[in-house]
Amino acid sequence: MTYDVLIIGGGPIGIACALEAKKKNLSYIIIEKGALVNSLYHYPETMTFFSTSEKLELDHIPFISKNPKPTKQEALEYYRRVATSNQINIRLFEEVESVKHHDQFIEVNTNKTSYATHNIVVATGFYDIPNKLGVKGEDLDKVKHYYKDPHYYAMQNVVVVGASNSAVDAALETYRKGAHVSMIIRGSEIGQRVKYWVRPDIINRIEEGSIKAYFNSEITEITQSEVVFRNNKGKETSITNDFVLALTGYKPNFKFLEKLGVKVEAENNYIPIYDPQTMKTNVDNIYLAGVICGGMETHKWFIENSRVHAAMIMEHIKN
Repeated sequence: MTYDVLIIGGGPIGIACALEAKKKNLSYIIIEKGALVNSLYHYPETMTFFSTSEKLELDHIPFISKNPKPTKQEALEYYRRVATSNQINIRLFEEVESVKHHDQFIEVNTNKTSYATHNIVVATGFYDIPNKLGVKGEDLDKVKHYYKDPHYYAMQNVVVVGASNSAVDAALETYRKGAHVSMIIRGSEIGQRVKYWVRPDIINRIEEGSIKAYFNSEITEITQSEVVFRNNKGKETSITNDFVLALTGYKPNFKFLEKLGVKVEAENNYIPIYDPQTMKTNVDNIYLAGVICGGMETHKWFIENSRVHAAMIMEHIKN
């Protein structure tokens, strides 16, 4: 079978693309290298969304939450039910390895089999590749680029790197589970994009001394027992440490885009080249959807404002 469209990525936007393909009577398949909505599955267990539930809905299918802001578990339940009730055609735990263009179709090879399709939609998000610190000792087991559960860090000396939503959540949650928390922050303040109901909390904890924050500072080395960092005046400090949560953000898989032939603007935060009216890239019959469209500007696209990509893409393919 040759599909009308093959969607790479089984997150919320990939599912949205599948729903739109069904509405347009286009044959489709989703290839996802992990679990259903894999990125959401790997979010911290206690995570609460910034958006309200209606802004996370797909295809006007109601997302009912008992909280003003839905939790990770509620989102997993919602997207799972959307996928199962609509009998979404998806292959999980299958990874795309290569893509080859032929005259009449595109051949997509995975680690399990191969597919033929007329079009490809890349909806792979950005959560798979962490932004590394690039310092000695970063490869130690004590350094974590993903954060799951605060209980693990109880009674430990924890350094949290960064001042974004994920870093602030980790600092507050581990502190409240009994960790001794220090934050090493490159800038001069807690990030302005931190959730508005959380930002005052972390500022108050820092001001009262419950959480120690080192602003205008960067880590220079990590050892088994310490973290060494330097401030913007050149002063170097070391503190005792058991774990480092390097929550400095994530980036899309640019190497995969390059393998597909999709151009990115290196001088402009690696934003991929695409038509904003159709989401078509510089490569014939390859489209982008979701967060990956923002390149390194990972705060630009979210579920709530990139759901529209699905309809734009499927309309263009149908026509």
